[in-house]
Amino acid sequence: MKSSIHILLLTIVLTSCIEQNQFDIEKETKEILKLHHLQRDYHFNKDSISFANQLSDNFVSVNRGIISQPKKSETISRYHSYFSSVEFIKWDDVTEPIINFSEDGTLAYTIVDKIVSVKYKNEANETVEGDTHFAWTAIYKKYGDEWKIDCVTSTNKPVEAE
Repeated sequence: MKSSIHILLLTIVLTSCIEQNQFDIEKETKEILKLHHLQRDYHFNKDSISFANQLSDNFVSVNRGIISQPKKSETISRYHSYFSSVEFIKWDDVTEPIINFSEDGTLAYTIVDKIVSVKYKNEANETVEGDTHFAWTAIYKKYGDEWKIDCVTSTNKPVEAE
């Protein structure tokens, strides 16, 4: 009898631990994809503030061989300058992002493959169109009920004319 009670209690404890670590992967995947698609909107709408608001206070950027932890105001300024200097023609995924989660559902990452086409004025004030192939990994962390981007590691190369 005593052994049966121990087994029952152990089963209840283990079940409650498993249930606490479960999360709705379908719901969280949709949330990460929503944030991913909003980034496109922010580029076309030139909304550097909303773009920067997706980043956590601990944000780290790895780009062009440089690791930085820009302040939110620096990110807004950088993207405002970038958004003001180009007209986006295309900011489209080549493939659907790969999304994976930590076992406890508090961390996620996306692997993104994207072509970006822009128009801009060069030094001679001529309109130039350019295409760039970007690939990056974004690491998301759940802060309360909200996902924020903690780190982005990005690479790019010009798209060669076909």
